[in-house]
Amino acid sequence: MALALNVFQTITAVVSLSDDEVYTAPTGYTGVVLLCQVANIGSTTESVDLIHRRSSTDTELLKNFPISGNDTANLLSGKLVLESGDKLVLSGSDGSNLKFVASILESLN
Repeated sequence: MALALNVFQTITAVVSLSDDEVYTAPTGYTGVVLLCQVANIGSTTESVDLIHRRSSTDTELLKNFPISGNDTANLLSGKLVLESGDKLVLSGSDGSNLKFVASILESLN
């Protein structure tokens, strides 16, 4: 059976206090992150970290990024290309009030 040329994915997660690999680009595909947002549904300012992980190398895209209470933040100002096996890693200062959503286009290599 042939693999799909393009696959759209929506990833959602509650941000945890420790590093959580919320997305891994599948083998044979490149993941293009089109949208990456976190909503803070609590009333106090919380912070998030967003990391690009390739093998054992972490690159911080955001570190202790503040999001006001009852507000939403776009975590990327543009698109991010993830090669096969690359991961998006997320953590935050609150384990229940930070909600993550990402839209990703997986394109066959």
